[in-house]
Amino acid sequence: MAANHARSWENSYTSYRPQVEKRVVVRKAGWITKGEKILYSVVAVCILVALWYIVSFSSSLDTLNRNIQSVEQKITNQQVVNEGLGFEIKELSRPERIIQYAKEHGLTIQAAEVKQANSYNH
Repeated sequence: MAANHARSWENSYTSYRPQVEKRVVVRKAGWITKGEKILYSVVAVCILVALWYIVSFSSSLDTLNRNIQSVEQKITNQQVVNEGLGFEIKELSRPERIIQYAKEHGLTIQAAEVKQANSYNH
């Protein structure tokens, strides 16, 4: 009977006891953890640096190619000028022209045969 009495007392005590509301703070889990944020940030910075390097390298390569094309154009132009001057040298060094020029300036030719002189570079 004492047990019954204790149970009834416990039931009556809990029914009169004020209910204490327990507040449970629920932390909302983030979508991305701090470690992942740091990792993603480092990867993003590495990608940006790589992209900057690629653009910089491409720009310097383009500049170099433009300079090479400019130099090649100048070389081609100079070769054309040199060929023209070589043709002019051959034209001006013809023996007939030299003989005519000598006669115009009052020089006489003593030998009957005129040979073309060749220049030798040492």
